[in-house]
Amino acid sequence: MSELLTTPGEGFHPHLHDAPDPPAAPLRGRLHHIRADALDGDTAQSGGMRRFAAVSGRTVGSEKLWMGQTHVAPSTASSDHHHGESETAIYVVSGHPEFVFVDAPGEDGRVQEVRLRTAPGDYVFVPPFVPHREENPDPDDEAVVVIARSTQEAIVVNLPQLYALSPDEA
Repeated sequence: MSELLTTPGEGFHPHLHDAPDPPAAPLRGRLHHIRADALDGDTAQSGGMRRFAAVSGRTVGSEKLWMGQTHVAPSTASSDHHHGESETAIYVVSGHPEFVFVDAPGEDGRVQEVRLRTAPGDYVFVPPFVPHREENPDPDDEAVVVIARSTQEAIVVNLPQLYALSPDEA
């Protein structure tokens, strides 16, 4: 078994005892712990839901990632929206949220609304610029999801309606 190089609770790099005191770590030179009760509600929003940032450019100095939670109240739907250039990954924590989008026209030229019904433990991927909305059909319990985005802030573009991506957008 290898020798323990650190003693729990001893500073940032406890095994470097002989080194002079290092300068204060820059924002991007250290780990950040964001407590559940410290999530930032001052982020882009859509009607019918609340987004809370944990990891963002503003909260921890991230340059390529945003991560947080979204809460959708019982019997509620968000407004139609997309997330600009962000790729979005969603993990369902609780509830049974539904994710709704409009698929590209089929051979008959008609568009079709698609509804993804999810459960805790499921994942959903939302490509950039794809209009969608979240719904929580449960009359009693809120739905909670964890979201990760490929941009440092939560880009939200609210829309007057859902629409299908054109072939050159897909």
